[in-house]
Amino acid sequence: MKKLVIAAGTGFLGDILVEYFKNKVDTIIILTRGENRTINNIRYVQWDAKTIGNWQSELEGADVLINMTGKSVDCRYHQKNKDLILSSRVESTNVLGKVITNCTHPPKVWLNSSTATIYRHSLDMEMDEINGEIGTGFSVNVATNWEHAFFSHHTPKTRKVALRTSIVLGKKGGALQPILNLVKIGFGGKQGKGNQKFSWIHEIDFARSLEFIIDNPEMEGPINIVAPNPSDNKTLMQTLRKVTNISIGMPLPKFLLEIGARMIKTETELILKSRNVIPKKLQEAGFQFTYPDLTEATKELTS
Repeated sequence: MKKLVIAAGTGFLGDILVEYFKNKVDTIIILTRGENRTINNIRYVQWDAKTIGNWQSELEGADVLINMTGKSVDCRYHQKNKDLILSSRVESTNVLGKVITNCTHPPKVWLNSSTATIYRHSLDMEMDEINGEIGTGFSVNVATNWEHAFFSHHTPKTRKVALRTSIVLGKKGGALQPILNLVKIGFGGKQGKGNQKFSWIHEIDFARSLEFIIDNPEMEGPINIVAPNPSDNKTLMQTLRKVTNISIGMPLPKFLLEIGARMIKTETELILKSRNVIPKKLQEAGFQFTYPDLTEATKELTS
């Protein structure tokens, strides 16, 4: 691969991809709201994620475009934040689609972020890309509008994949570190009922799965980016106590989670929704996970 473009590549997931791909490609272009700069083979190019500008030339001749743009969902869901969560995803996707449509030599592959939260709250059924049942509510509405914007652009020369990504577990950000902090101060018991399913993926498998999709031209459409064995919240917390050698784990019932969420300005949905998602397309295509087991994954990430 000669040229990889990552839109919004300076966050947690973007950092994972840059670290993984920086020695595998000639040039990485990161579209960012920050200043233009160059570090080795990585060029940072300014954009506003809304309007067409000088950055559009960077998509010409690109092998791959990965769009990671979107306001963090780790916030309170009042109307202003809801509007920003939705608009940041849809507007960036639409402006990229317009530029690709006008490219003489458009990217060969366009991977656009989506979310495994698009499926309904499920304790009973594993959700794959074919038979998974789409849910309802604000987060699902964001996901469905996001994917609609993505697939509405006619890009016959560009293969498109919507990345229905679960919770990515990593060493330097994301959901794992705040949960570990709770475990370390003694609140490592189940959260809510504890039976809500927990779909996850190790940061290395997150990057590897994207590389696998890029390298396999038959893969397109929505693809679940998740480890093959969904856990549940109770097992997750037990596992984290085990790998950190902390025996005491006080449970946090729903009403305490609601109070805590208000204090730190987030939503309990991030913890309490049952995400029961499996990677059917990846597995059928032959992808082999490095970390299919939650215990081994968390051991590696906490060592």
